[in-house]
Amino acid sequence: MYRFLCMFLLAAACFAFPATGDAAAFRLGDHGEAIMELQRALAVSGYDITVDGDFGPATEAALRSYQKDHGLEVDGLAGPAVYSALLGRDFPSISRGMIDGNRRLIAIALQYMGVPYVYGGSSPSGFDCSGFVQYVYRQCGIELPRTADIQAEVGTPVTREELQPGDLVFFAGDYVNISHVGIYLHDDEFVHASTTYGIAIDSLDRDYRRDHYMGARRI
Repeated sequence: MYRFLCMFLLAAACFAFPATGDAAAFRLGDHGEAIMELQRALAVSGYDITVDGDFGPATEAALRSYQKDHGLEVDGLAGPAVYSALLGRDFPSISRGMIDGNRRLIAIALQYMGVPYVYGGSSPSGFDCSGFVQYVYRQCGIELPRTADIQAEVGTPVTREELQPGDLVFFAGDYVNISHVGIYLHDDEFVHASTTYGIAIDSLDRDYRRDHYMGARRI
């Protein structure tokens, strides 16, 4: 499953500049609160859909049905016309760019799967947790502080329920002081520099991670 996720996100990064006609649109593969809002609106409109924040094939199929039933262009994309019809407000102009940016960030992070853990490391020859996060964000033009505890002071706090791909998730080994950081992926999974496995994917639901979780920030 992880290999498929990596391949999908890397492929998405290669198409980070969508065609002009569908640039402002949510589409297959997108995730997050905005997708949940679309799904809720589709469900309220009578379409059989799971509200999970994942724009998968079922959401695309429901959206195509909605477009057909309402005389809209049937393309499976939630662009301005569909968004306005479903939610009664204008399409958020910055959302597309934010999603594409997050895809690129995640794709970059997953390129380094298996790179070994090196204490104090901040390059592809070896990373520690905050060095990995700093390096990945730097590739996207965003400069972060060097250590996890200071990175936890940057950006905007988000709840676990609001997590989106690219958010930073933080942990405290002693339950008090933040000592570890990773990059959220999707479905309670995050990528980080593990002292045991190097750059690897872990779960927020794993006992240790759940017990030591200290919150998240959106940069």
